[in-house]
Amino acid sequence: MASKPKHGMGRGLGAILGESVPDVESLRKPVGYVNTQIVGASSPEPARPADIVRIPIDLIDPNPFQPRLSFDPDALQELAESIRIFGLIQPITVRKNAPDRYQIISGERRFRACRLIGMDMVPAYIMNANDQGMLEMAIVENIQREDLDPIEVAMSYQRLIEECSLTQEQMAQRVGKKRASVTNYLRLLRLPAKVQHDLKVGLLSVGHAKVLLGVEDPALQEQLCDAVIKGDLSVRQLEEKIKKISEASSQTQKPAKTPDDLPEEYYKVLEHIGKYFSENISLKRSPSGKGTMTIRFESDEEMHRFLEALQEKDF
Repeated sequence: MASKPKHGMGRGLGAILGESVPDVESLRKPVGYVNTQIVGASSPEPARPADIVRIPIDLIDPNPFQPRLSFDPDALQELAESIRIFGLIQPITVRKNAPDRYQIISGERRFRACRLIGMDMVPAYIMNANDQGMLEMAIVENIQREDLDPIEVAMSYQRLIEECSLTQEQMAQRVGKKRASVTNYLRLLRLPAKVQHDLKVGLLSVGHAKVLLGVEDPALQEQLCDAVIKGDLSVRQLEEKIKKISEASSQTQKPAKTPDDLPEEYYKVLEHIGKYFSENISLKRSPSGKGTMTIRFESDEEMHRFLEALQEKDF
C-alpha cells in the first residue's frame, strides 16, 4: 500500500531517495505459513504452542472478554489492505475451547481484518491457557532456533511479555540475552508492515531496520526501505542518505521569529508598560498583525499602580 510522504521535506527528497521503481514492489509477496494445517475438529499431529498453524476462519470465535468494544473502520480497512498485500506478518493467538472451536486470546483486530478481505485460513498460535509453564518453555525453546527471522524472534519476545506476564528483564534472563538486545528486537515491531515484511523475507537486514527506527515518519521509513532494496545500500550508505534528508529538511524550515521582527511601535508599547512591572512582558506578533501580549506581575501593588496610570493617562 503506497504511502504519501509528508510535506515540508524539500524538493531534494526525490533526488536523495531516487525515483520509485516498480521492480521493488515486485519483490514483495505475501508471507505465508505452511506449518500444521488444522482442517477440522482434530489435527493429525498436535501443534506445539510455539508452532504457527493455519486455522479455518469459521472455527475461530472472538474473545468475549475483549476490552475493546469498537474498532475504527478506516484503520481496520487500512490494516486489511496491508494484510492483503504483505500477508499476516504477526499471527493471532487462540486457545481451543471446544472440540471444534478456537477462541481468540490476542489479535482480534488482525482477525477482523483477515475476515474483511475474505481469508479462509488465519495463521495462529494455539495456547493452552491452563498451562502457563509449558507455554513459556515452548516459546523459549522456539527462540533458541537458528532459522528464525528477526520478526519471528521479536514476536516470540512479545508473546513472553503479553502471554506469560514477564518483564523485559525477566524475559532476557529466560532466553539468555542482554536486555538491550531484547529491547532492540521488540522495537522492530514498531516498523510499518511493509518494512517488517522486507525484514522477515530477507530483503532488509536488522542493521538497516535499526537505522530506520531512528526515522519518525512511517512513510519516509517505507521510502528509505525501497531505496535500500533498489540500490543495494549498506547500513552506512543508508545512514548517509538519512543525514542528507535531515539536512535538506532543516534548510527548508522557516527560521523562528525573533524580537527584531517586531515593528518599532511595539517596542514603545513594551517600554511604557514595562515601567510599572518588575517581571518580564512578552509580545508575540504574526505576519498578519495578530498576536498576544503577556504581562507578569509580582504583586497587587504593581497592578494597582498600573491602573492608576491608566486612569491618569500617565503613559
